[in-house]
Amino acid sequence: MDDQNKNLILAVALSMLVILGWSVFFPPPEPSPQDLAAATPAVSQTQLGDAASVPLAAAGTEAVAAADAKPAADVPRIRIESGHVEGTISLLGGRFDELKLKKYRQTLEPDSDIVSLLKPTGAESAYYALYGWAPGAGLSGDLVPGPNTVWSLKSGDTLTPTTPVVLTWNNGQGLTFTRDISLDENYMFTIAQSVANAGSTAVSLAPYGTIARHGEPADLKNFFILHEGAIRHVAGELTETDYGDFEAARSHEELEVGDKGWTGFTDHYWMTTLIVDQAGAKISTFNDTSRNIFQTTAKHKTETLEPGQTAIVSSRLFAGAKEWETIRNYQNESGVPKFLDSIDWGWFFFITKPMFWLLHYLHALIGNMGWAIIALTFIIKLVLFPLAYKSYASMAKMKELQPQMEKIKEQAGDDRQKVQQEMMALYKKEKVNPAAGCLPILMQIPIFFSLYKVIFVTLELRHAPWIGWLTDLSAPDPSTIFNLYGLLPWDAPEQGSILALIFIGVLPLLLGITMWLQQKLNPAPSDPIQQQIFAWMPWVFMFMLGSFASGLVIYWIANNTITFTQQYLIMRSHGYKPDVFGNILSSFKRKPKDAE
Repeated sequence: MDDQNKNLILAVALSMLVILGWSVFFPPPEPSPQDLAAATPAVSQTQLGDAASVPLAAAGTEAVAAADAKPAADVPRIRIESGHVEGTISLLGGRFDELKLKKYRQTLEPDSDIVSLLKPTGAESAYYALYGWAPGAGLSGDLVPGPNTVWSLKSGDTLTPTTPVVLTWNNGQGLTFTRDISLDENYMFTIAQSVANAGSTAVSLAPYGTIARHGEPADLKNFFILHEGAIRHVAGELTETDYGDFEAARSHEELEVGDKGWTGFTDHYWMTTLIVDQAGAKISTFNDTSRNIFQTTAKHKTETLEPGQTAIVSSRLFAGAKEWETIRNYQNESGVPKFLDSIDWGWFFFITKPMFWLLHYLHALIGNMGWAIIALTFIIKLVLFPLAYKSYASMAKMKELQPQMEKIKEQAGDDRQKVQQEMMALYKKEKVNPAAGCLPILMQIPIFFSLYKVIFVTLELRHAPWIGWLTDLSAPDPSTIFNLYGLLPWDAPEQGSILALIFIGVLPLLLGITMWLQQKLNPAPSDPIQQQIFAWMPWVFMFMLGSFASGLVIYWIANNTITFTQQYLIMRSHGYKPDVFGNILSSFKRKPKDAE
């Protein structure tokens, strides 16, 4: 077995091993539906813990104000309307509990429902944000606004980017609370909470914001490559918490925010986040295990108001889609630290982040994500061209040295040590590196993983079309040989089924063909075992990658095509002329039986 074939088999084996391992450890995601109670109790005011040094009302966690004590239907709502979102705010607690994302639909069907992000108590997988004040010395829980306080609308009737709304509530004992809510053109709400003390004594209290989620999401992916759950950025450190790792309500940790920080819940493509911009705030994440309510909370420092004084605290709420450009603008222009890290870039973030940056701008330039992926492939191959040039030049030189290598083997006979020594001397004399052929393939492994991550986690690839039947580059190729790619009058096998894995689509078939053609740049090895490995390798990869996102398969096809062209031209320029057509013909010839 010559060194060139050894290197090629090693490289192919490594690639196959990595992809097999990927399939085992990162299987396709399966939704895990939740059987949630129809009327889960609301968040308890006492569950928010101590606000800085301010003690809460000594009612205990058992004193829970249930949401159905005042049905939400009996309380007025304020409409939310913009180009990106629509929904309502309930005057019960001033809750953000109905919000839909107008730009996104559940499926590709034109009449599909738009994505619903926030849902009120009583709905399946209730999910909402609310604000209030934690009482301090001299105040009881019913003297500050909480989850079930019924607010009055002071001004505005619909929240839009140009028309804020103002809520007010008076506790009847000298304290007037006001909540000024505004919305930008995208997904960011600004909430200014103020309190005026018209009483005769000083009071202490602390404002808070909390996001509550009743049970795990019904559409939880439970996919190892993707984080879903709580996420926070505090003191320069990003922390991700899976739903199974939440701390209990009474044993959770509170973290000092510093000057700025944020906390919330992240899904595959959507996110709800509390953002604090004032020093002294604390962030916590916990689970009320008795009712299975997950919470993440931001509490501001204690405010002590003398008679006649007013305090105001402003914070922000992001509730929307994890659009790269939108989130980057909030980070760079609105001072939300490391907000782009809310997108799960993974272990290879130093590759995935610049890779998506480039893909984003290619898409903006070209206008089609499929062609942008192909353009990205060209750029990657251009960057790696010096390495590829040395590799293919070395392979051409190895072909030229083949007669000398065969002569060394004949002269040395069975003395393998002598063969190795003579070969190494020949390589040194001719300045050839026999391992150079592996390098381009090995370099492709982290690039392949990073692009897989980019295609899977980024919203911009969701429902992104390319050509014809390829209408979602984040999903596998929906075509199938089962119905002759739509020519026969029956439906294709359901995606994810065994039949769908067997009856592959057009893209996986093209992948197998391009890998097979790339093999034909070199004659088949003389070793029968090597011949079998090479004969089966393209078709094994074809079925293995057939269930991957079509955007990734497009990259692999483009990569194979460019690699074939590069290798052919470089090897010809160094004196070796690959006989592709002859190698193809020889692979179809029947092997003669050994004479008995």
